[in-house]
Amino acid sequence: MAGSDRPQLEVARVDQGDPLARPLLAELAIEYSTRYGGTADQMYSALSTHPAEDFAPPHGGLIVLLENGEPVAGGAFRRHDEQAAELKRIWTSASHRRRGLARRVLTELESEIAVRNYESIHLTTGWRQPEAVGLYLAAGYTPLFDPVAPPAEGVPRAFRKTTRPTN
Repeated sequence: MAGSDRPQLEVARVDQGDPLARPLLAELAIEYSTRYGGTADQMYSALSTHPAEDFAPPHGGLIVLLENGEPVAGGAFRRHDEQAAELKRIWTSASHRRRGLARRVLTELESEIAVRNYESIHLTTGWRQPEAVGLYLAAGYTPLFDPVAPPAEGVPRAFRKTTRPTN
């Protein structure tokens, strides 16, 4: 197979208002409304009006993975506290799932977080997102809940991961 036949992945560092981020927000809105209720428009409004500076340097970031110029996955982080970053908005396009793209997004975000000198990463995922729980467990995140117990309705599932040793 010729190299030109293979999809090319590129990492774009964008802000929340960038057109490359719109598919991320639009599909997340649909996903969240389907799993948790409300309309996609309500969810999109909440996602797109969140203060963009939370996901901007120097304390945050937002990336989109592009395949041949098309947004296929992405995610963001913001400051959780002085020592920890918080992962948010991890997304893979419905038409590009089961290819390891979410893991690639995590790797890229973790690299950015390390450059910003955060000591750890915090995140929460919804109780109706078993795929996300599996991703974070496989990526070495420590669950701050009993992973064997069934998820409690309305209770987010929190994780933490150390990025560098503390002194």
